[in-house]
Amino acid sequence: MAEVCPKCGAPASQGICSKCGLPVEICVCEALEKEEKKIKVFIEKRKFNKPITIIEGVTSRGKEITSQLKQKLACGGTYKNGKIELQGDHRNRLKDLLKSFGFDENQIEII
Repeated sequence: MAEVCPKCGAPASQGICSKCGLPVEICVCEALEKEEKKIKVFIEKRKFNKPITIIEGVTSRGKEITSQLKQKLACGGTYKNGKIELQGDHRNRLKDLLKSFGFDENQIEII
């Protein structure tokens, strides 16, 4: 059976992660991916001219983050196709909330 890195799920051989090249105990693949990604926040108009806030670029823990955002913003929403959709216009509060979830301010682009 092939060895797998417990932190990122990439194949590992002899205790070394094939993705980052570090021992599996200190694998940093998840942190590197989080730093490289851009998060786009924008508005889309849907049926009856209702605004929907779309967040693209949040892939890790997407459902968990969606649930927490819905609670903090007191709105409905969903996570599908790699995007978070929230009912209403929440662009003004999302930057601070995403920063509190551990995302870097420079990664977040609000359009």
